[in-house]
Amino acid sequence: QVQLVESGGALVQPGGSLRLSCAVSGFRSEVYAIGWFRQAPGKEREEVSCISRMDGSAHYLASIKDRFTISRDNANNTVYLQMNSLKTEDTAVYYCATDRGSRCASTMRSLKMTRGRSGTWGQGTQVTVSS
Repeated sequence: QVQLVESGGALVQPGGSLRLSCAVSGFRSEVYAIGWFRQAPGKEREEVSCISRMDGSAHYLASIKDRFTISRDNANNTVYLQMNSLKTEDTAVYYCATDRGSRCASTMRSLKMTRGRSGTWGQGTQVTVSS
């Protein structure tokens, strides 16, 4: 079974930090591009970050480029999203996903276009930033 499982979401105060984890099973995480998405109530799902062997890392939101870092631990087959200096507007359900492509640009475009109807997605983890 191919599976992605997110964890690490929590309620945090503005300015706080969280590290989200995406545990991968069924394939090696370093083989494919793995992306992070987020979706707030009433809003479209948006691309956050991506990591791949060929591309390194990529960020898709100007508001998070200086605050979020994507990384991977190949030994544990896990992709991480380190989130620092969290803001209330970061509140959302965060998902990791892949379409088993090897390049971030095509993988993220494909996953975004299908709006969750294709590819392999985790169940999501809730991040709430509130004082």
